[in-house]
Amino acid sequence: MFANHKYIAFETIVIKEVRRFMRIWVQTLVPPAITIGLYFVIFGNLIGRRIGDMGGYNYMEFIVPGLIMMSVIQNSYSNVVSSFFSHKFQRSVEELLVSPVPNYIILSGFIAGGMARGLAVGVIVTALSLFFADLHIQHPLLTIAVVLLTSIVFSLAGFINALYANNFDDISIIPTFVLTPLIYLGGVFYSIQLLPPFWKIASVLNPIFYMVNTFRYGILGTSDVNIIWAFVILGVFCVVLYSGCIVLLRRGTGLRN
Repeated sequence: MFANHKYIAFETIVIKEVRRFMRIWVQTLVPPAITIGLYFVIFGNLIGRRIGDMGGYNYMEFIVPGLIMMSVIQNSYSNVVSSFFSHKFQRSVEELLVSPVPNYIILSGFIAGGMARGLAVGVIVTALSLFFADLHIQHPLLTIAVVLLTSIVFSLAGFINALYANNFDDISIIPTFVLTPLIYLGGVFYSIQLLPPFWKIASVLNPIFYMVNTFRYGILGTSDVNIIWAFVILGVFCVVLYSGCIVLLRRGTGLRN
């Protein structure tokens, strides 16, 4: 019976989160699609013609996986950080904390909501990319696995940001000064083979570099990283971030002010 109650609690949180971003779909789903569409036009069509081939593919085909992954990362992160911080700001999170719902159910519900938005935008961007490139997914299961794990990682990261945030400015600092630079330096627009030694090392230390290249391998069959190591890194991040979120929730970090 208690297990059924936990499932109902999880389902309720997820439905609430999905309805939240679907209710304002013009703000949550359309802008990312327009932004990525501009990337396709400017970097793929206009600049890509001058660059030529990269990694054995034309430049448009090369950047498509990275742009899809970029949209998934940004939207998974932003959905959780904005949603959970709004619960903190409105004090409605207190209702969850005093309810007989385990912390891991609360966390899982918000993470599932973040994944839903990230994957929804990813599907939209993928459909949009078909107007610019002829994609043939080489490894479907691997592609699905890496996009799911990546969405989980950044949903968890968004949750941690929301816990520590004290105002609405705090939820934009990490995306602006940390997440965006990591994405742009994560191999979305280039192959690591083109970089000088210093920037090669910087890319190797960037976790997003492994996510983007593994996703690119799933779609195109080419990658600058070892796929097994990439999944190990993703798995470690999932475990560490999930454990960290549970510990922070148990301590009430950022929730008792």
